[in-house]
Amino acid sequence: MLTLNGISELKERVGRPLGTSDWHHITQEHITAFANATDDFEQIHLDDARGKEAGLGGTIAHGLYTLSLGPKFLYEIYSLTGPSLALNYGFEKVRFLSPVTVNSRVRMTATMRAVERIPGGHRVTITQTFEIEGREKPAAVAESVVAYFD
Repeated sequence: MLTLNGISELKERVGRPLGTSDWHHITQEHITAFANATDDFEQIHLDDARGKEAGLGGTIAHGLYTLSLGPKFLYEIYSLTGPSLALNYGFEKVRFLSPVTVNSRVRMTATMRAVERIPGGHRVTITQTFEIEGREKPAAVAESVVAYFD
């Protein structure tokens, strides 16, 4: 894990990778728990036969479940000392490019894109690329925004 000491070191990383997380195994239990938590019961996520009928090879993870792994992965990739508060500020752009099938493994590479001053802190933009083990095309690419406050 990369440890950055203060916003100045974060700024030095603009345009450079922050790192890559560990692999995370996507189980049907994870997918079903996400469906239950969000009331999104689309059958391609819950019914293996329906996933196969749709040409997906079986059930697939919700795109938003994959995206929701971003904070977990960021905690694995880097830590930042200094700011007293970090808030998920949202996303500038999100694209779901490949389905994440049950029992696959995903990880995320984070690249620092921008650090901008905002009242009381800094707005940080990070490109999050969610990779699927053994596949060339990523599952998703997102421009996430984190607000760090002094």
